[in-house]
Amino acid sequence: MDQYLPILGLLILGALFASGSFVASALLAPHKRPSDAKLAPYECGIVPEFEQPQRFPVRFYLVAMIFVIFDIEVVFMYPFAVVFRQLGLFGLIEVLAFSVTVFGALLFLVSEGALSWGPVKHLSKGMPSRTSSSTIVRIGADTGQAA
Repeated sequence: MDQYLPILGLLILGALFASGSFVASALLAPHKRPSDAKLAPYECGIVPEFEQPQRFPVRFYLVAMIFVIFDIEVVFMYPFAVVFRQLGLFGLIEVLAFSVTVFGALLFLVSEGALSWGPVKHLSKGMPSRTSSSTIVRIGADTGQAA
Protein backbone atom coordinates (compact mmCIF):
# COMPACT_ATOMS: atom_id res chain seq x y z
CA MET A 1 0.00 0.00 0.00
CA ASP A 2 2.95 2.33 0.63
CA GLN A 3 3.76 2.19 -3.09
CA TYR A 4 0.48 3.89 -4.01
CA LEU A 5 0.80 6.73 -1.50
CA PRO A 6 2.83 9.03 -3.84
CA ILE A 7 0.28 8.47 -6.63
CA LEU A 8 -2.57 9.33 -4.27
CA GLY A 9 -0.68 12.45 -3.18
CA LEU A 10 -0.21 13.53 -6.80
CA LEU A 11 -3.90 12.98 -7.55
CA ILE A 12 -4.89 15.08 -4.53
CA LEU A 13 -2.38 17.77 -5.48
CA GLY A 14 -3.69 17.82 -9.08
CA ALA A 15 -7.31 18.09 -7.89
CA LEU A 16 -6.39 20.92 -5.52
CA PHE A 17 -4.54 22.77 -8.28
CA ALA A 18 -7.43 22.39 -10.75
CA SER A 19 -10.09 23.49 -8.27
CA GLY A 20 -7.87 26.33 -7.03
CA SER A 21 -7.45 27.54 -10.62
CA PHE A 22 -11.22 27.64 -11.13
CA VAL A 23 -11.77 29.48 -7.84
CA ALA A 24 -9.02 32.01 -8.58
CA SER A 25 -10.42 32.59 -12.08
CA ALA A 26 -13.91 33.22 -10.69
CA LEU A 27 -12.60 35.63 -8.03
CA LEU A 28 -10.09 37.55 -10.16
CA ALA A 29 -11.92 37.77 -13.50
CA PRO A 30 -13.65 41.04 -14.42
CA HIS A 31 -17.41 40.83 -14.03
CA LYS A 32 -18.49 43.45 -16.56
CA ARG A 33 -19.06 42.71 -20.22
CA PRO A 34 -16.39 43.98 -22.63
CA SER A 35 -17.32 46.69 -25.10
CA ASP A 36 -17.57 46.15 -28.86
CA ALA A 37 -14.21 47.86 -29.29
CA LYS A 38 -12.56 45.31 -27.00
CA LEU A 39 -14.22 42.42 -28.81
CA ALA A 40 -13.09 43.65 -32.24
CA PRO A 41 -9.93 42.11 -33.71
CA TYR A 42 -6.83 44.25 -33.34
CA GLU A 43 -5.07 44.94 -36.64
CA CYS A 44 -2.07 47.06 -35.61
CA GLY A 45 -4.27 50.04 -34.90
CA ILE A 46 -6.01 49.89 -38.28
CA VAL A 47 -9.78 49.62 -38.25
CA PRO A 48 -10.71 46.37 -40.03
CA GLU A 49 -12.50 46.98 -43.32
CA PHE A 50 -13.98 43.52 -43.83
CA GLU A 51 -15.23 40.61 -41.76
CA GLN A 52 -12.92 38.05 -40.25
CA PRO A 53 -12.32 34.90 -42.27
CA GLN A 54 -14.49 31.94 -41.44
CA ARG A 55 -13.34 29.31 -38.99
CA PHE A 56 -11.24 26.39 -40.09
CA PRO A 57 -13.23 23.44 -41.36
CA VAL A 58 -13.46 20.38 -39.14
CA ARG A 59 -11.27 18.50 -41.62
CA PHE A 60 -8.16 20.20 -40.24
CA TYR A 61 -8.93 18.83 -36.79
CA LEU A 62 -9.66 15.38 -38.20
CA VAL A 63 -6.23 15.33 -39.86
CA ALA A 64 -4.72 16.37 -36.53
CA MET A 65 -6.54 13.46 -34.90
CA ILE A 66 -5.06 11.09 -37.49
CA PHE A 67 -1.60 12.41 -36.66
CA VAL A 68 -2.16 11.94 -32.92
CA ILE A 69 -3.58 8.44 -33.39
CA PHE A 70 -0.62 7.22 -35.40
CA ASP A 71 1.85 9.05 -33.19
CA ILE A 72 0.43 7.20 -30.19
CA GLU A 73 0.52 3.94 -32.12
CA VAL A 74 4.22 4.38 -32.87
CA VAL A 75 4.93 5.23 -29.23
CA PHE A 76 3.27 2.00 -28.09
CA MET A 77 4.59 -0.22 -30.88
CA TYR A 78 8.25 0.62 -30.31
CA PRO A 79 8.48 -1.00 -26.84
CA PHE A 80 6.58 -4.01 -28.16
CA ALA A 81 9.09 -4.39 -31.00
CA VAL A 82 11.93 -4.31 -28.49
CA VAL A 83 10.58 -7.10 -26.24
CA PHE A 84 8.19 -9.00 -28.49
CA ARG A 85 9.93 -12.35 -27.92
CA GLN A 86 9.49 -12.15 -24.13
CA LEU A 87 5.80 -11.24 -24.34
CA GLY A 88 4.85 -14.34 -26.31
CA LEU A 89 1.30 -15.02 -27.43
CA PHE A 90 -0.27 -12.71 -24.83
CA GLY A 91 1.73 -9.75 -26.11
CA LEU A 92 0.84 -10.56 -29.70
CA ILE A 93 -2.87 -10.69 -28.90
CA GLU A 94 -2.70 -7.40 -27.00
CA VAL A 95 -0.87 -5.64 -29.85
CA LEU A 96 -3.36 -7.02 -32.37
CA ALA A 97 -6.25 -5.73 -30.24
CA PHE A 98 -4.54 -2.33 -30.02
CA SER A 99 -3.89 -2.26 -33.78
CA VAL A 100 -7.53 -3.16 -34.53
CA THR A 101 -8.65 -0.28 -32.30
CA VAL A 102 -6.31 2.15 -34.06
CA PHE A 103 -7.45 0.89 -37.47
CA GLY A 104 -11.08 1.35 -36.36
CA ALA A 105 -10.29 4.95 -35.42
CA LEU A 106 -8.73 5.48 -38.85
CA LEU A 107 -11.80 4.01 -40.58
CA PHE A 108 -14.04 6.33 -38.54
CA LEU A 109 -12.00 9.38 -39.51
CA VAL A 110 -11.98 8.41 -43.18
CA SER A 111 -15.75 7.86 -43.08
CA GLU A 112 -16.11 11.37 -41.61
CA GLY A 113 -14.19 12.79 -44.57
CA ALA A 114 -10.84 13.47 -42.96
CA LEU A 115 -8.93 12.67 -46.14
CA SER A 116 -11.34 14.37 -48.57
CA TRP A 117 -9.78 17.77 -49.21
CA GLY A 118 -11.66 18.82 -52.31
CA PRO A 119 -15.16 20.23 -52.50
CA VAL A 120 -17.99 17.93 -51.53
CA LYS A 121 -19.09 15.93 -54.54
CA HIS A 122 -22.67 14.78 -54.84
CA LEU A 123 -23.34 11.92 -57.20
CA SER A 124 -26.37 12.32 -59.41
CA LYS A 125 -28.35 9.43 -60.74
CA GLY A 126 -27.25 8.61 -64.26
CA MET A 127 -29.49 8.60 -67.30
CA PRO A 128 -31.14 5.29 -68.13
CA SER A 129 -29.80 3.46 -71.12
CA ARG A 130 -31.12 4.98 -74.34
CA THR A 131 -33.68 3.10 -76.29
CA SER A 132 -35.98 4.29 -79.02
CA SER A 133 -38.95 4.36 -76.65
CA SER A 134 -37.10 6.40 -73.98
CA THR A 135 -35.94 8.86 -76.65
CA ILE A 136 -39.48 9.26 -78.01
CA VAL A 137 -40.83 9.77 -74.47
CA ARG A 138 -38.18 12.43 -73.72
CA ILE A 139 -38.73 14.27 -77.00
CA GLY A 140 -42.48 14.12 -76.57
CA ALA A 141 -42.19 15.48 -73.00
CA ASP A 142 -40.09 18.42 -74.21
CA THR A 143 -42.52 19.51 -76.91
CA GLY A 144 -45.62 18.94 -74.81
CA GLN A 145 -46.90 16.13 -77.10
CA ALA A 146 -47.77 12.71 -75.77
CA ALA A 147 -46.05 9.76 -77.35
